[in-house]
Amino acid sequence: MVHVHTAQSRFRGPGAIAPPGARFDFWGSMADLGRLVMRSGAPQLRLRIGAALVLVFLGKLAGVLAPVLLGEAINTLTPVGQGVVMVGAGFIGLALGFAFLRLLAACAPYARDAIFTRVSQSTMARAAVESFGHALSLSLDFHQTKQTGALSRVIDRGARATDFLIRSLVFSLGPTAVELVLAMAVMVVRLDWSFALTALVTLVLYAVITFKITDWRLDHRRELNDAETRAAGLSSDALMNYETLKAFGAEPRLVETYAGAMATYVDASARANGSLNLLNAAQALILNVGLAAMTVMAGMQVSGGTLQIGDVTMAIFLLSGLYAPLGMLGFQYREIRQGLIDMEQMVALRDIRPEITDAPDARDLPPATGRGAAIAFDRVSFRHDARSVGLIDVSFEAQPGQTVALVGPSGAGKTTAIRLAMRLIDPQEGRVLIDGQDMRQVKLAAIRRAVALVPQDVALFNDTLYANIAFPRPDASPAEVRAAADAAELGAFIDGLPDGMQTRVGERGLKLSGGERQRVGIARALLADPRLLILDEATSALDGPTEAAIQETLRKVRAGRTTLVVAHRLSTIADADQILVLRRGRIVERGAHEALLAKGGEYAALWRRQTRQA
Repeated sequence: MVHVHTAQSRFRGPGAIAPPGARFDFWGSMADLGRLVMRSGAPQLRLRIGAALVLVFLGKLAGVLAPVLLGEAINTLTPVGQGVVMVGAGFIGLALGFAFLRLLAACAPYARDAIFTRVSQSTMARAAVESFGHALSLSLDFHQTKQTGALSRVIDRGARATDFLIRSLVFSLGPTAVELVLAMAVMVVRLDWSFALTALVTLVLYAVITFKITDWRLDHRRELNDAETRAAGLSSDALMNYETLKAFGAEPRLVETYAGAMATYVDASARANGSLNLLNAAQALILNVGLAAMTVMAGMQVSGGTLQIGDVTMAIFLLSGLYAPLGMLGFQYREIRQGLIDMEQMVALRDIRPEITDAPDARDLPPATGRGAAIAFDRVSFRHDARSVGLIDVSFEAQPGQTVALVGPSGAGKTTAIRLAMRLIDPQEGRVLIDGQDMRQVKLAAIRRAVALVPQDVALFNDTLYANIAFPRPDASPAEVRAAADAAELGAFIDGLPDGMQTRVGERGLKLSGGERQRVGIARALLADPRLLILDEATSALDGPTEAAIQETLRKVRAGRTTLVVAHRLSTIADADQILVLRRGRIVERGAHEALLAKGGEYAALWRRQTRQA
């Protein structure tokens, strides 16, 4: 991970992961980039790096020596008459040597790329995989505030920036410095110190102007990235929620918003390209003035008898070869700075620490008994933020095999209790225990194996029915997957499909009805074979007949498991062993259905209201 110094490193909303004041520690960043290369996993990694560096040096050395041989070749030409010269064996040999060195200088980069591409691409893939994995490990709060399209672009753009930085540093800046030293050494030895001084002054002016203008361009590049990220996030959100757009006829409004984002992108792009053109013009001016100065100097020394004609040719070719990497120096400097900006958001993303992690002494759960898990909330409190209360001093127990239902109005704390039971969040006070162990002392992998959720809106992947049901256990046999589908009453539906289990369900499972998606969610939970089954309003969005059918399925699958149920319709949890009535984060009533009705309290009033409406 590249070092980044910020006042605070946390997600700041869609498309704005990196704080605007982020400052990079260049050498620390390069050290981290080197470590990323070394753990890239590329085959023959050290051999490839060594061979690529050797080829880089040979190519630059050949590029500097080629003009020297050409100048010597021209100096061997012997005049024999008016406008006639004699071409000897020395000229032919030097000319062939010049051609060979030019060929070597031209082909070395191709061989270098062929050898090193596997390393750079493996490094880019490693950066993407590590960032993706880190994003998935982050807390529920982070994923509830991020924008999917923008986050995807952050990871993609940051990973590609690693490839740019590797190629720029290993194959451009370092070799360019070597070539400049070699070229100036040749100028001092073969020509005159004034030529080397002219080249050095040109280089310094070129570097100063390049760095100054490029630094000025950074804000333009950052604005361009922000505008591109915002446009990508808007389009992704709109395409993912097209049903909502169509339901409210909001297509023109969203198109107008997207057009505004693209207009901002166009303005930012125009400013970025304008500043780039200014930089290119300034670079061209400096290089051509330096070339003109050196050409005039060479001509004057030839007329004074200090240099030969071949030396003039050598000076021009040497300078032209020197300016080629100088041009790349400006490009690579821009590439590095832009790469660092592109990495800003990925670096800030990877700097965020997940809130839910394994404790150093975390342990596995005891072996399953086959009767379900024991779940206990021991004086649990959780506050989401300064304005939202989740739970206050909540205590209850669910014995193995029991069904505990949570009811109450929206905002009462039911969802918070579910997230605590799944350890998606940790209590700020008190403990949540599973089979007698504080969840914070249990390995996350063990909790994920022990708990399964059937939510109100089952999320399916754009894959086959088989893949979606087998998601919790990819290694399950086809017979086990089919048994889970049959237990969820999906068998007849699957048999009626032309492609059976290989039927694709579409994005988010939209090719299936609500009841079919719920049954797939139940089958998926059954295949996981959890100790604790959580039903989070699993039937509240369904019609009456479908709900009745799925409720019957759920009654069957609860056998041998502890079940935690969140429900709005009280008729669906009348057979629960214990019903907890929540209001404003507190348990105000608890007991079985009949006992709560006899008590005549809040639960009874809610029951009368629902039965009257029915």
